[in-house]
Amino acid sequence: MTLTSFKSLFIKKDLNRVIAEAHDPLIAEEHGELKRSLTALNLTLLGVGGIIGAGIFSLTGTAAANYAGPAIVFSFIIGGILCALAGVCYAEMAAMVPVSGSAYAYSYATMGEIIAWIIGWDLVLEYAFGAVTVSASWSGYLYSLLHKTLGIDFPDWMIKLTKGPWEQVVLNDGSAVFGVWNLPASVIALVVTGILLRGIHESALVNNIIVAIKVGIILSFIGLGWAVIEQANWMADPSASGLMRLIPQATELVRDGRSMLAYGLPGVLTGAGVVFFAYIGFDAISTTAQECKNPQRDLPIGILGSLIICTVLYILMALVLTGVVPYPQLGVPDPVAVGIDRIVSLRGWSAEAQKTFTFLVKVGALSGLTSVILVLMMGQTRIFYSMAHDGLLPWFHKVHRQFGTPHIATVVTGLFVALCGGLMPMSLVGELVSIGTLLAFVLVCLGVPILRLTHPNAKRPFKVIGAWPVGIGGAAACLWVMSGLPFDTWIRLLVWLFIGFVVYFGYGRKHSKILKESSSL
Repeated sequence: MTLTSFKSLFIKKDLNRVIAEAHDPLIAEEHGELKRSLTALNLTLLGVGGIIGAGIFSLTGTAAANYAGPAIVFSFIIGGILCALAGVCYAEMAAMVPVSGSAYAYSYATMGEIIAWIIGWDLVLEYAFGAVTVSASWSGYLYSLLHKTLGIDFPDWMIKLTKGPWEQVVLNDGSAVFGVWNLPASVIALVVTGILLRGIHESALVNNIIVAIKVGIILSFIGLGWAVIEQANWMADPSASGLMRLIPQATELVRDGRSMLAYGLPGVLTGAGVVFFAYIGFDAISTTAQECKNPQRDLPIGILGSLIICTVLYILMALVLTGVVPYPQLGVPDPVAVGIDRIVSLRGWSAEAQKTFTFLVKVGALSGLTSVILVLMMGQTRIFYSMAHDGLLPWFHKVHRQFGTPHIATVVTGLFVALCGGLMPMSLVGELVSIGTLLAFVLVCLGVPILRLTHPNAKRPFKVIGAWPVGIGGAAACLWVMSGLPFDTWIRLLVWLFIGFVVYFGYGRKHSKILKESSSL
């Protein structure tokens, strides 16, 4: 590779051109135009829909039992601060560059095409594989609702269709065998695909309804549990003083064959890395920039508003769970169900009331997971749309004439999530989602100070105060969390990026619009 061709890898899109292309009449005439119908309220609810899901219904208990104890509250605060650093950077970039593509589009204008490709390809890990992970969790909650709560017995052949071929299921005779296909995970992916095909307004309306249901149930759980909290459960270390009592004393434990220091301040920090997954989804708001009525004002409101709302809900949920149930008992797949049982017992309710309450909370969990799948898949289709519009991918830039949605990108994304959700184990892709998201956050955080240097006079409807310390600090914080992920997760990330380079040099570089234009000058 010559020096000239190497430099061409970092060719940047002109910032003013990136913004102008969002309203290019030639693009609208050729491919149709994304409909502008989203308000600040829609965006905030999309953010809440994307954030609140498996995290609040499972990670809260796991992180409390294994890492932080009642101090999981501090872990959520730390995780919220990390996301806030990335969130304000997203808010400035999204308001400044109000186009579909999110971190991909920002990187194209700040660091060049090859970096934009890396981040666009990397976002597949966050959005598409994130939807795969959540669809598997959705399947588990559906089975729990039907079988455990409603008492429906399924034949063995149906039980085998609740897990993929690399995960075990327990049959009616108690034997454990490998599943065949996670059918519910595939079905929910296809249902969400149908909703997304209909239009962004319809998708936002469905999300708003779902968010109202799950937030209402979460608030009911918090309200009912708050009245029966036993403060002794918060006193993990009675010998300490003040808030330090919430932190259990450090203990050397062996987990997954590895010796580790649990609890104490290190446990709180580890817990922050674990619950970080619970915040994933707020950045998907930025992919809808071209569908906002007033993106410069509404995008920052949606991004930061949803982060604040969800952080408060996470903290309250953590306080109630650890207040009604001793934290060592929360290390189960459904800690909220354990919390329900304890609340019902403390209130002296009947078995029928317990069953009803459990049913409602699991409905809330299913609703929450559904909205997460919808928001993540929506984000993925908009990333594909932007990359294809730049020539780096084929077909995905086509917009349906009637519905105003990127229909080819939506169908391909839906089929991909349905296929992988049916076959892949949730544990395999969960950490990939985290590392992919963190890498995207690193580049967005770095993009803010870079643009302050390269485009100091550009209009910034929302401006980060202290761009350099916030941007560098946010990137460093995300790298710190990435460093705590297992080595094999890093290997999978490198393999995924290698596949991406094959696609880029095999197709994207040859069809890149900006490279073609620069070579013709």
